[in-house]
Amino acid sequence: MNRNDGYRWIWGIVTALAVSPVLAQPVVADLSAREVLSSPAFMANHPDMRYRQQGHDAQVAGRLEEARGLFQAAARYADKLSQAALAEMWWNGKGGPADRAIGYAWMDLAAERGTPFLLAQRERYWAALDPAERQRAVSEGRALYVQYGDPVAQPRLERELRAGLRNVTGSRTGSVPRMELYVREHRGARTVDADAFYRDEYWKPTQYWQWKDQELARAGGASGTVDVGPATTVGNPID
Repeated sequence: MNRNDGYRWIWGIVTALAVSPVLAQPVVADLSAREVLSSPAFMANHPDMRYRQQGHDAQVAGRLEEARGLFQAAARYADKLSQAALAEMWWNGKGGPADRAIGYAWMDLAAERGTPFLLAQRERYWAALDPAERQRAVSEGRALYVQYGDPVAQPRLERELRAGLRNVTGSRTGSVPRMELYVREHRGARTVDADAFYRDEYWKPTQYWQWKDQELARAGGASGTVDVGPATTVGNPID
């Protein structure tokens, strides 16, 4: 895979998975869970997924500057695919000026959890930088990490999840095993499957991050294998 193919590959993954938050998550067997994941009530309390979806919608509509802002909003909540999308936009000058040093810094952040396909793309970026760009990339990356690294971004989302779960109003009605949750949202009142809505992996931090890591694993496998080549030393990683 050459360098240009690598760039198209990462962007294809990011945009394909952003088409729908449901498709971007582990496979759900039942329709009730799919309905929950796509409901405005659910999305309102998951800003990582909501802003990524909106970013993709803006990108598809050609509003690339807006897409940058929305992907960056999702990046504040530790969304690694949005961070990778920002890397590509900065690298290729989509929605604003091109800056390969900043592009690398975002890709380094996207690869923070050691996701293989993001690490591979990060190394392609690094290999393409000149010495001055590499120096800037390290500096820019340290600044980004302070605001968007997992140690600060994950607790930011966890607060949203806890608050969202408290603020979802309604009551459970019906009989076991098919219980329903009555929710209010901008379109009015509706019911969703409460058992699906309240699944631990959607709300509890430990399970949620495991679920998101599965999303990344699926993303890496979505486009087949990647020929990275033998390992080489490319420079100091961003702290």
